Amino acid sequence: MKITVVGAGAVGATCADNIARRALAEEVVLLDIKEGLSEGKALDMFQTATLLGFDTKITGSTSDYEKTKGSDVVVITSGIPRKPGMTREELIGINAGIVKGVAENILKYSPKTIFIIVSNPMDTMTYLALTSLGIPKKRIIGMGGILDSARFKTYLSMAMNCSPNDLHGMVIGGHGDTTMIPLTRLATYNGIPVSRFLSAEKLQQVAADTMVGGATLTKLIGTSAWYAPGAAVATLVESIVRDQKRIFPCSVALNGEYGQKDICLGVPVVIGRNGWEKIINLRLSDAEKASFAKSADAVRNMNDVLKTLSL
Repeated sequence: MKITVVGAGAVGATCADNIARRALAEEVVLLDIKEGLSEGKALDMFQTATLLGFDTKITGSTSDYEKTKGSDVVVITSGIPRKPGMTREELIGINAGIVKGVAENILKYSPKTIFIIVSNPMDTMTYLALTSLGIPKKRIIGMGGILDSARFKTYLSMAMNCSPNDLHGMVIGGHGDTTMIPLTRLATYNGIPVSRFLSAEKLQQVAADTMVGGATLTKLIGTSAWYAPGAAVATLVESIVRDQKRIFPCSVALNGEYGQKDICLGVPVVIGRNGWEKIINLRLSDAEKASFAKSADAVRNMNDVLKTLSL
């Protein structure tokens, strides 16, 4: 098993580190355009192998796509991170060209790979990959919903003063501050609805905190987060390479599901060795359906920007 991570910045490097520590592949390739960056980080990580007990080979490369040949999974994190005050929409013009170019180069050497898109705006970059690469849709997965759900469960655990590992909750819709939908109605504490433990007002606050989870971190540290995104990617990769059939909310191509077509949006899907295998249809309330439709409209507005670009 070979996994490539494109982009050796904070998110990409943390992702590669998590994948190696979990021994999810025989080899991890870290690729970047900045001379020496991926080589240095890969070497630093590889030097932890005897300390952490893994055997994964970690290779760094500056723009040499031939070294990615035969990758089973490719994670694309490349592009500029969101900066304070910058909307995800503003990232499109810059990151679209980067993501498309990276994916096309990868396919020259790994035509059967599964793509995991992390670059922002994630739903739009996933849609770009879907519409421009000409590969089966189930091999294109946008990661965001797993990260948003992890943040959701974190805020729930803080409000309930309990272990986040006893909580089950999901965020669907777009991966954006105003487009994500934390499903508070369906969240449970070891099978018991969290509404038994938290007031409606407190649940609304948890949802609000979740929706600005990324922006909160950007304001605090001056750039996008990396620890949780890196761990979220590794969790998704693990379900693929170990064929775990886990259910995660991921941005995938919709063709009538949830009332939407020609869009990539976060919905629960089964993740296995061939990518995403099937979409799980949740029984949403009327209010949740309305929120999902609103989210889809917002993501489509971002997708429309792609039509103005010369890619």
